[in-house]
Amino acid sequence: MKKRLSSILRSIVLGGLVATAAARVLVLFTASPVPDPASGRTEPSLFAPVISTNWDYITPAQAWVLIVLTSVTLICVVAWPIAAWMERRADADANRRIFGRQGR
Repeated sequence: MKKRLSSILRSIVLGGLVATAAARVLVLFTASPVPDPASGRTEPSLFAPVISTNWDYITPAQAWVLIVLTSVTLICVVAWPIAAWMERRADADANRRIFGRQGR
């Protein structure tokens, strides 16, 4: 059986959300290799206010990866309901019966 476009888009959206979250986590955990001068500890950037206000911790390559993943996911989020609506319309047109004389 042929897989529907809306089903494929749904899978891409879910996969894109997971991939974007995984990429963000990898960027965040590699963001702060320098210990905090006040405490001497290396903290994850989620809890370090200096990193969260300064974008120098992310490399251009990491930024492009996040931009591409997020863009593809957002495009598929928009296309998914449109494809589902078009498929339902096509199914409704195919299953419509014409009352009255049929084939006479």
